[in-house]
Amino acid sequence: MIPSGKLWRVLGTTALASTLILGGGFAYAMHDLLVVTPAAQQTEQAPVKEVKSGGNFQQAEEIRVTALGDSLTKGAGDNSGRGYVKTVLERLGEETGKPVQQINNLAVNGLTAAELDEMLRTDKGLEYPIREANLILLTIGGNDLFRPVLEAREDGGSGDIDIEEIEATIPSAADSLRSVIKKIRQINPDATLVYTGLYNPFYDIPELREGSAAVQQWNDEAYEILGSDEHAVLVPIMDLFQQRAADYIASDQFHPNQQGYQRIAQRIIQALT
Repeated sequence: MIPSGKLWRVLGTTALASTLILGGGFAYAMHDLLVVTPAAQQTEQAPVKEVKSGGNFQQAEEIRVTALGDSLTKGAGDNSGRGYVKTVLERLGEETGKPVQQINNLAVNGLTAAELDEMLRTDKGLEYPIREANLILLTIGGNDLFRPVLEAREDGGSGDIDIEEIEATIPSAADSLRSVIKKIRQINPDATLVYTGLYNPFYDIPELREGSAAVQQWNDEAYEILGSDEHAVLVPIMDLFQQRAADYIASDQFHPNQQGYQRIAQRIIQALT
């Protein structure tokens, strides 16, 4: 059991491992842990192939983007309201010279993987923006790990949190992520799918760094889930927040601030261009 004073922090560290999955450093992650389309490898030319509606954006005349997931894709914590999505759209246009259109941002604050899976199962209105996209941006999983922490903080931080109990939720959350990816691919099998890994917003607190095992496990699961998808990209961001958490975390001590989102966007662009 963890002292109540440390409860929300320790889980925060749990987010660290999330991005730790790409732990050998960004360079290593970008080559070995990113599951990317051939065009994302800057030293190789992408193979020519027939492009269908919703196909891979590297061969498309325009880039059509649908974003979905949780508060990170919504842009919570950024006072400018831009988040990472708008910056990605702008930078992609600059880097590729192609017109970029945002079809929709379907992200919902506080969403878990299971809840997103249920949305994809029941809300047929999500099918059109997913089908029409050739680039899909996704963040999910943070609330699966941190919701108990956030709820405890809202209640004044009373009581201890059992890290093992949090780790026990990961298998079912990973199953939900697997189902989410499957449903997205049933709607659109060819779009480039960018999943952004988690980070630890509390990494600058030394005593909380040992709680990273749960997030490490989550990121390992996410990598395995995406590993067989030739059009999926797993983007690491843990190292950004590990090095400069105080600079990149918003005043809510959980979400990225404007500068943090800009760095996330930069990392995504590096993976795609």
